[in-house]
Amino acid sequence: MSHVVFVLLPGVHLLDVAGPAQAFGTAADFGHAYRLSYVAEREQVRSAQGLPLTTHVQWPSLGPGDLVVVPGWQAPTLRGGPRLSPADVERLRAHHAAGGTVASVCAGAEALGQAGLLDGRRCTTHHHHQDELAARYPRATVVRDVLFTVDDRVVTSAGVASGIDLALHLLAVRHGPALAAQVARDMVIYTRRNGHEPQASVMLRHRAHLDDAVHRVQDLIDERLAEPLPLAYLAACVGVSQRTLTRLFSRATGGLTPLRYQQILRLERAQHLIDHGTMVEAAAREVGFEDARMLRRLRARAS
Repeated sequence: MSHVVFVLLPGVHLLDVAGPAQAFGTAADFGHAYRLSYVAEREQVRSAQGLPLTTHVQWPSLGPGDLVVVPGWQAPTLRGGPRLSPADVERLRAHHAAGGTVASVCAGAEALGQAGLLDGRRCTTHHHHQDELAARYPRATVVRDVLFTVDDRVVTSAGVASGIDLALHLLAVRHGPALAAQVARDMVIYTRRNGHEPQASVMLRHRAHLDDAVHRVQDLIDERLAEPLPLAYLAACVGVSQRTLTRLFSRATGGLTPLRYQQILRLERAQHLIDHGTMVEAAAREVGFEDARMLRRLRARAS
C-alpha cells in the first residue's frame, strides 16, 4: 500500500479523512513509503464542517498494493447523499478487480455499494445507516455494531474515529503490530474500542493502558516477534524485577503474561500468513515456533 487515495464527495466529514490520513502519514514519517492523494469531481470540495478541501480531478495510476478510501459524508440518509460518477464507480471496480484494496469510512460504504463491491461480502457502516445499507444492498451481509470488517480486500468501518482503527489494522497486517503500535502511540491513541470481531488486532486490544514500562516491553516483543525473549531479559530492559514485570504486565493487559502476549501475537501473524497461502509449517517457522505442533495447538485452543 504505497499509495493511499481518498475519494472525496460533497459534504465529506473531516475526521473521516483526517484520521486515516494521519495514521498513514505517520507511518510514512517512520520510514514507510506512503503517498497520500485526494481526488474528487471538482478541484475543491466543501466539507461538512465548512472547511473547503483542495483535490485533484485526475486519479493517479494505481497498482495492486495501493489503497482507495472513500470517507463518509453528511446526509440524513444514504439514498439522499451524493453519488459517485460512473467513471469513479468503474475506477473503484477496476482497482479491486486488479487486486487492490478498497475501504470506506461511515457512509462511504454506500459508495462501495454503488460500485457493487458489497455484494456477497460482510460490511458495516455507522449505526444510524445500518438498516438502510442492508435494505439498499440485500446481497451484502451488514455486520452491526462493530468497528470495521474485512472481506476479500473490501474494508468498511463504522464511522468517524473508527477510520483510525481501520487504518491501524491495515498497518498491522501490512507491516506487523510493532509499526501499528508505534503509530498509535505517536497519535496518542491508547484506548481501543473493541468490536468483538476476530480482525481486531491483538496489539490494539492489549494496548489500552498508560503503563510506559509495559508499552516498552510490548514494543520489544512486537519488534522481535520470532525471537525467544526470556522474562529476565525483558525485565532487565525496563529496569524492574521479573515479579514486578509480571504483575504490571498482567494488570495492564487484562491478565496476560509477556510469554502469552507473544504467543497470541505469533498466532495472529501466522493465521494471516496461512490465510494468504502460506503452509502451516512455513508459517510456524516464520513467526518463531520450532515446528507446527505448537501453532496447531494454539489454533485449536482459539477456535
